[in-house]
Amino acid sequence: MQRALTSILRLTRPWRPLQARGCSSVGATGVPEIQVHALAGRDQGITEIIMNRPHARNALGKVLVSELLEAVAQLREDRQVRVLLFRSGVKGVFCAGADLKEREQMNEVEVGVFVQRLRGLMDEIAAFPVPTIAAVDGFALGGGLELALACDLRVAAASSAVMGLIETTRGLLPGAGGTQRLPRCLGVALAKELIFTGRRLSGEQAQALRLVNHAVAQNEEGNAAYHRARELAQEILPQAPTAVRLSKVAIDRGMEVDIASGMAIEGICYAQNIPTRDRLEGMAAFKEKRPPRFVGK
Repeated sequence: MQRALTSILRLTRPWRPLQARGCSSVGATGVPEIQVHALAGRDQGITEIIMNRPHARNALGKVLVSELLEAVAQLREDRQVRVLLFRSGVKGVFCAGADLKEREQMNEVEVGVFVQRLRGLMDEIAAFPVPTIAAVDGFALGGGLELALACDLRVAAASSAVMGLIETTRGLLPGAGGTQRLPRCLGVALAKELIFTGRRLSGEQAQALRLVNHAVAQNEEGNAAYHRARELAQEILPQAPTAVRLSKVAIDRGMEVDIASGMAIEGICYAQNIPTRDRLEGMAAFKEKRPPRFVGK
């Protein structure tokens, strides 16, 4: 068992920096659908993926899904990324869900392939090696909420965010991980209620149910959740990068197994952290009563 767990928990292939620290993709309309920004200054280490498909309210179409997959795949290799933040460049909406107009043009086989690809995107976001945060300032419905659920942390605007797995109201069911991730977030009975009814929740209601970590009052610019998400990311930045990454592995993998196996996973992660320079630096900083200077090694 120990050998099997060690194989499962082996850290991903070595990080290598991206050649470009900012990029965008262009959809059929000529408008960039994805923008990737690496922040600087006090925010250095935070990278944003910005969805920018205003004509379709950031609906998850073929181009948007492909470019999200490509961006996540590239960024997972970039050691400079310490926190990944998903947000919208379209006011009033995070992501309206799957692009049903586009899906109407697909046959059954094409729909199956697309949904599998969409599910793969959510799995890649969930497995991203550093903390991920969704900033929900507007509508996050169906696949849009599934995207947010794939993130580690969620921040929503209390009044303007509208969240729900509404697929049953369209004759569908959640197909990108919602039936699995929502019960793990809320518990089985409540998740069933929300999925069966297709109910929509405000950001305030979502926080009361612990669907989001924070709900904040909206501002005039309509980006209050984004600003709170950045503040949350700033709290993560000073911490030891390897310890944060291994903590994420221990939590995520531990939730998938019984508690005894979960404890074994935690032990393996702890052992991997022991020889790191950052652990030694943390101990030295504590002894010398100074802030630690972590380097991610």
